[in-house]
Amino acid sequence: QVQLVESGGGLVQAGGSLRLSCAASGRTFTSYTMGWFRQAPGKEREFVAAISWGGGSTYYADSVKGRFTISRDNAKNTVYLQMNSLTPEDTAVYYCAARRPFSRTTKAYDYEYWGQGTQVTVSS
Repeated sequence: QVQLVESGGGLVQAGGSLRLSCAASGRTFTSYTMGWFRQAPGKEREFVAAISWGGGSTYYADSVKGRFTISRDNAKNTVYLQMNSLTPEDTAVYYCAARRPFSRTTKAYDYEYWGQGTQVTVSS
């Protein structure tokens, strides 16, 4: 079992930045691929970014490529999502998720564990 707790969400103006954190506890964090998803009101949950257990492989949704950066600190059992150049279209609840083994899946149902989510609101 893996427990995930997100933090760092909030209200920011368009063009601004936020850094989300996801703290993991439970089973060995380093064996899990970590992902970020988001869900806006009335929309399906969508993939944002993911990172392999060692941090050597990352991939992103086209909508955030070049603006968002995923990283992890295995010593702290934490994964981060640095979000720059935010737009109102980035407004959503952001979820951290864990799966193994590593794959380039973007499907939410392929992830085993989920956090409770953190709200990100970008004002125009």
